Amino acid sequence: MTLTYETVDVFTDTPFGGNPLAVVFGAEALSTEAMQAIATEFNYSETTFVLPPKDPANTAQVRIFTPTREVPFAGHPNVGTATVLAWRGEAFGKPVTESVRFEEGAGLVPIAILSQDGRPVGAQLTAPQAFRRLDPVPVEDVAACIGLDVSAIRTDRHAPVGGTVGLEFILVELADRAALEAARQVRAEFEARLAGRPVYDIHCYVRAEPGDSVDIRTRMFAPLDNVEEDPATGSANGALMGLLADLEGAADGGIVWRIAQGVEMGRPSLLLGEVDRVGGETTAIRVGGRCVAMFTGEIAQP
Repeated sequence: MTLTYETVDVFTDTPFGGNPLAVVFGAEALSTEAMQAIATEFNYSETTFVLPPKDPANTAQVRIFTPTREVPFAGHPNVGTATVLAWRGEAFGKPVTESVRFEEGAGLVPIAILSQDGRPVGAQLTAPQAFRRLDPVPVEDVAACIGLDVSAIRTDRHAPVGGTVGLEFILVELADRAALEAARQVRAEFEARLAGRPVYDIHCYVRAEPGDSVDIRTRMFAPLDNVEEDPATGSANGALMGLLADLEGAADGGIVWRIAQGVEMGRPSLLLGEVDRVGGETTAIRVGGRCVAMFTGEIAQP
C-alpha cells in the first residue's frame, strides 16, 4: 500500500511560516495505530487523514493526530485540509468549490473556502461546539509550567481557566508583552502539575498595545503532546474568543479579531477570528486564515 501526502503551512502567506500540517490520502485500510505511527513520524503538531464520509452529504471524515494522540477537533488541521482539498478541486468524486463539511470526533465542522482572484488561498472554519468554560487551574501551577512568576499572570479579569469549542485548553492572560515573550514550557512542571488533569495544554495571551497591528498576541505550549510550542492554534484561539466575548458581555452583532501567534518561535502566524452574538449569547465562532502549499510525496511503509 502506498499513501500520498501533501504538507501545507497554515495561517500564513509565507513559506516556512505559520503552522505546518501533513494531509494524508488513501488511508482507508489503516488502523488507528498505523495512523498514529505516521503522525509521530511526521512530528508536526498535527497530521490529518482524509477518509470517505460516513454521510454522503458531507465532504469527508477527517481524523486528526498529534505526535502522541488522536484529538476530536483542531483548528489549523481543518483550515489546512480544507485548503488542500480546494486546490485539488474534488474529494471522493465530488467537487470542492466554496465550502466543505468534515465529520470529526467533536462533531460536524463546516468550513468556507477563502479565494482570491478565483484561486483558493485559505479557509475559515466554524467551531463544532459552543464555547464552554471549564474548571479553573491554580495560578501557581500555570506560572511554574510556563516559567514565569505568579505576578506575570493577570487574574483581575479571569483566573487561569479551562475552555473549549471542541478541544480543551487552559486559557491564561499575561501581564504584558514582556511576560509573553519570556514564557517558556517547563516540561517537568507540566508532568508534575498537569499530567493528571483532563486539560493540560496552556494557551496564554496578551491584548494589543497601542500601535499594534493585531488585537491579541498568543502562545500555546503542549509538551505533554510532544509539542513544545505550537505556531498557530485555531481551536485554542476559538476558545479564547468565546471566553473574551462572554467576559466582556459583547453586544449583539459581530466581533472581529486579528490574532498573532508563533512570532517568538520564528514562525509568525495570523489568525482571523469572528464571533457572532445574538441575545447576549455567542452563536458562532469562526477562525480562518491563508495557507501555503509546501511538499508532496508518498508514504511507502504505512
